[in-house]
Amino acid sequence: MKKAIVLVLDGVGIGEMADAGDYGDGGSDTLGNTARAVGGLSMPNLQKMGLGNIHPIAGIDPVNSPIASYGKLSEMSKGKDSTTGHWEMMGLVSSVAMPTFPSGFPSVFIDDFSATTGHTLLGNEVASGTEIIQRLGEEQIRTSGLIVYTSADSVFQIAAHESVVPVEELYRCCEIARGMLVPPDLGVSRVIARPFTGHAGNYVRTARRKDFSVPPPGETLLDRLVKNGVAVTGVGKIDDLFDHRSIKTEHTASNSEGMDILIEQIMTSSGGLIFANFCDFDSKWGHRNDYTGFARGLEAVDRWIPALLASLKGDDILIITADHGNDPTTPSTDHSREYVPLLAYSPDSSGMSLGIRTTFSDIACTVAEFFRLGNGFPGKSFLKEMRCDV
Repeated sequence: MKKAIVLVLDGVGIGEMADAGDYGDGGSDTLGNTARAVGGLSMPNLQKMGLGNIHPIAGIDPVNSPIASYGKLSEMSKGKDSTTGHWEMMGLVSSVAMPTFPSGFPSVFIDDFSATTGHTLLGNEVASGTEIIQRLGEEQIRTSGLIVYTSADSVFQIAAHESVVPVEELYRCCEIARGMLVPPDLGVSRVIARPFTGHAGNYVRTARRKDFSVPPPGETLLDRLVKNGVAVTGVGKIDDLFDHRSIKTEHTASNSEGMDILIEQIMTSSGGLIFANFCDFDSKWGHRNDYTGFARGLEAVDRWIPALLASLKGDDILIITADHGNDPTTPSTDHSREYVPLLAYSPDSSGMSLGIRTTFSDIACTVAEFFRLGNGFPGKSFLKEMRCDV
């Protein structure tokens, strides 16, 4: 009946890693810089859990007796993508960064993709998704084509107005792209459907985004849990990141919807792993350099934390973390190579420092030990540190 909850605050990094300069991310500090930009954050509940004990954050002071164990995780994988971050949390370290395309995708691929889908292609450039649909939206509607673009991340994104390219057709084209974009040279992390609606000057992306991920190339904790009869459920885009393998999730349109669904899943679950992602920090605020929205989103999650903790029983564990940074105060609008916070809570235990961990995979090791499945993943469990009864 016991449950492990892993909650990913997507993009909420906590300071540059030592190799951040190699990724062009020197000075990135998503939590610290956001707090400074708004004159301090008010997050008393996460403060009680020890968030301010991890790293200097304006408005969130350290506490003497945090109710959760606290630390930060280093990413062992190459890159700073959501897929590699989530894979590493589940025990799969990526030794080679997934390819990016700063000059657009090769013309041979673009021509083949256009011919296979039967659509004219527009764009093929690095761009902001909200900007490119305003710029190319009218032409896309007139030609019934597809807007294709990428970013500093390993993604191939396809945008189309729902009135001229039905969403199911857009998904079909994404599936074709996923089949064509194969490792090693073209194996992007995700193909992403980006449907939009509206009119010239006011195009708006809809909630019917869909991600098509490259399959994990090895066993993950999710696979092992399922093989051993342990239930695995999710909230948000988690299943997309694992190519829908060994997990089914309830997708959400916002952090607030995710909060409601996560507590409902905890209350109705008969046990197992619940793996959740709150993506507004990344998709709505980080990629748009909206540090005010980012800060308000953090404070909204903090107000919800008491309800989350109240839903847990004595045998349950809760791990709150992130998959990468996305500092909304820097010139970049893309992910940043940062440490991520680690808050590990169990209702019947007190908190202690977990230090700086060497890999996100420590989460996989901890959850595997919690369900008595052995280890075999990179890293080291922190279950004994967070649970006084182990």
